Amino acid sequence: MMVAIGTSSCKKTLELSPEDSFGSGNFWQNEAQISGYMQGLHSQFRGNMFQFFRLGEMRGGMLTTEEVFPVSLNEVPLILQNLEENQSGTSTWAGFFGPILQLNLFIQKTEKADFLTPARRSYLLGQAYAMRAYYYFHLLRTYGGVPLRLDPEVPNGITDPVALRKARATEADVLTAIKSDVNKAVTSFGSAALANKGQWNPMAALMLKGEVYLWSAKVYNNTADLAEAKSALNAVTGFTLRPNFADVFSYTNKKNSEIIMTLSYSAAEAEMPGVSTFTYDLPGLAGGFYADSLASGSFISTNPDPLNIGQVNSQQIIQRYRYKFQLFQSYQNNDRRKLATFYDFYKVNKTGTPPYRILHRNTVLRKFLGVFEQNKRYFSDDWPIYREADRLLMLAEIVNAEGGDPSTFIKAVRDRAFGGAANDPAPFINRGKDANELFIFSERSKEFVFEGKCWYDLRRMKFGADPLAFISTNHPYGVLNKATHPYRLLWPIEPAIWTNDPLVNQTTGYATTKP
Repeated sequence: MMVAIGTSSCKKTLELSPEDSFGSGNFWQNEAQISGYMQGLHSQFRGNMFQFFRLGEMRGGMLTTEEVFPVSLNEVPLILQNLEENQSGTSTWAGFFGPILQLNLFIQKTEKADFLTPARRSYLLGQAYAMRAYYYFHLLRTYGGVPLRLDPEVPNGITDPVALRKARATEADVLTAIKSDVNKAVTSFGSAALANKGQWNPMAALMLKGEVYLWSAKVYNNTADLAEAKSALNAVTGFTLRPNFADVFSYTNKKNSEIIMTLSYSAAEAEMPGVSTFTYDLPGLAGGFYADSLASGSFISTNPDPLNIGQVNSQQIIQRYRYKFQLFQSYQNNDRRKLATFYDFYKVNKTGTPPYRILHRNTVLRKFLGVFEQNKRYFSDDWPIYREADRLLMLAEIVNAEGGDPSTFIKAVRDRAFGGAANDPAPFINRGKDANELFIFSERSKEFVFEGKCWYDLRRMKFGADPLAFISTNHPYGVLNKATHPYRLLWPIEPAIWTNDPLVNQTTGYATTKP
């Protein structure tokens, strides 16, 4: 009896947990808590939007460091590819391990949540595995090998800083982990309906699988993965291109038929970070800039606020980033994407008679301008993670890599851009693998401006055996010298990481000052 009482008393003592509802012992107890945690993970995911953009596009050769307004431009070393240990351009591991560790905890707790219906538990796990795969996919494409953390070590009781140290895994191991997660996501979602385009969903997981396996096939020469990529992308159904390109991003047309997954914003709730720094400030624009007529090349009178930027809700409006004017010029004038993406204007010497001398050319984003409400500009358009045009152009890339004719997929995107095949001044013609690859990249560079894809495209897509990222006489897209800086395909890690984890080595090729 004494043993029984003692055992019962100890058991009650061990089961005591904080009465604070936020305590770990009282959390993970019902569906509302777990669903709320997943909502928080998606909010955190949305908060990383500009980091996703930074990693995926700023090194893509489309931005310039040439100033037009009398202000300095941001992140010049990153745009110019001058990456070194102390100029990596990102915080520690891009700041992604915090979200990853929270996802690890969510997966562990949700897998044990018997109070959830099997269908609900599977859907939530599908979201978690897809999100973790997406974070690690960015890390792989940025740094190569990174520490692999797939368990909630600290909540599981491992708190010794030495025991928590972890060296970088190989790229192959990171890729294997990403594939495992994305396949778990697809399996977990199963045949579930697409519940919310603003969160990870079954079709977005298939898009991610297609992109991961395409990367595996082309970057790591795992050619068998092309078939896996194609199968995943062909399984994404129910989406169509919007007839008008600008409508894809319209504030009044959110989550439309082209959108597969997006980060959602609302004027009453949140604004897209960073987009305001790609447009003009009103004092700068007032300095004698003129709009241009594409049809005549004549310069019309200045407008103090041609895009109706006006007063903004919370963001400073000033041009801190600028796309190259050559990118704007690369569009055909009747390509609807040109003026849906950019607004062009010029500083000219209007003395004398035409033709006037152009002093400066500038473009700012017209895409993602959001909405003007109650005399305020809110940059609250949604930011697509995946959309139908991306699926079509990835399929074009796969078919081309297989040695086939990608015309069908490219034609669909260009027909929308030009308002019909009859208006396309330079229709795609199948001219062989390398020429086709350049054509597909050119389409992607015009289609996905400010969508965080260009640098990853340069790394994945190839001319011959080399990625397009390398400067070459065979194409105009390279940004890195293969002879002198091939290692800069990957980013360095900053020395601050070694302060916390001496097991981590510098990215191969960069100078090492590790003690």
